[in-house]
Amino acid sequence: MTLLFTPLELTGATARNRLWVSPMCQYTSVDGMPNDWHHVHLAQFATGGAGMVITEAAAVTAEGRITAHDAGLWNDEQRDAWAPIVAAIHARGALAGVQLAHAGRKASTHRPFDDARGSVSRADGGWTTVAPSAIAYEGFAEPVALDADGIDALVAAFGEAARRADEAGFDLLEIHAAHGYLLHQFLSPLSNTRTDEHGGSLENRARVLLRVVEAVRDAAPNRTIAVRFSATDWAEGGWGVEETATVAGWVGEHGASVIDVSTGGLVAHQKITTGPGYQVPFAATIRERTGLLVTAVGEILDGPQAEAVLRDGLADAVMIGRGWLRDPHFALHAADELGDAEAATLWPPQYLRARRR
Repeated sequence: MTLLFTPLELTGATARNRLWVSPMCQYTSVDGMPNDWHHVHLAQFATGGAGMVITEAAAVTAEGRITAHDAGLWNDEQRDAWAPIVAAIHARGALAGVQLAHAGRKASTHRPFDDARGSVSRADGGWTTVAPSAIAYEGFAEPVALDADGIDALVAAFGEAARRADEAGFDLLEIHAAHGYLLHQFLSPLSNTRTDEHGGSLENRARVLLRVVEAVRDAAPNRTIAVRFSATDWAEGGWGVEETATVAGWVGEHGASVIDVSTGGLVAHQKITTGPGYQVPFAATIRERTGLLVTAVGEILDGPQAEAVLRDGLADAVMIGRGWLRDPHFALHAADELGDAEAATLWPPQYLRARRR
């Protein structure tokens, strides 16, 4: 058996393998409700052999959506709509994860496949955004800085969304603190210039995230809690891997057991050199420094490359996004690429005629 197709023990559940589907926004919801598109889109990856299928960012408040077309978990109707999707993923042998998110100053924008770019005006259905400080993302509308009551409400919203995720049956709850969204905005000095207890020192900038982790842990104590970090802002004076490693250790102490390591997204002037596996070294650093379970992501293109990440001790599981969009049966084909006879049992019997050549 390869490492890629070795089961991974989590809190209250076991992933059948370590090849997971990364969260990918679909921008296809109305009023935050997942629908038939989400059901088919996500369930197909479980049929395709994934060990874990993680939903797109589910906003914890309506104002926390990246676009007006984002999914959510801020009410019980959305919970009830997610439940059959979770059941479909489980029925096909995979675990189900949900990414809990608030976009902060990057909310109220156009979809990436729309003609327009930037913020949506209130006249066109947009809304006022919030952030740690009244500093706009380049080209977007200026946000309102959250006050103490707003921060308390934010923490409570994450806790309530976690309760609903638990009730819907999700196995893993991922807190989105990456890609320039609200919790990342609190972490980075490029977007957080506060002078109160939520700004300045690393301890202060991490305070909101730690409160959110505690709220999610308290709402879903028997579920796996993950945190997605951007390990670097790729910009001078910004958030970096050493700070990420330190705060990742702190979220572990507060109840998270999985760290999902990505990079970037905070500022438009980031300077990134990409290439196959370009983010994996950051995951390796976090894994070495914290001892927590770590997932790697970023231009991991095929089964042998994913297997090498695990074999070299760089991560405990591999997240893939675009590869799954290109091939919803990515894991089935990766198992065959690697010659893993045990993993070949992932093939549904209805599809076996396609495997035999």
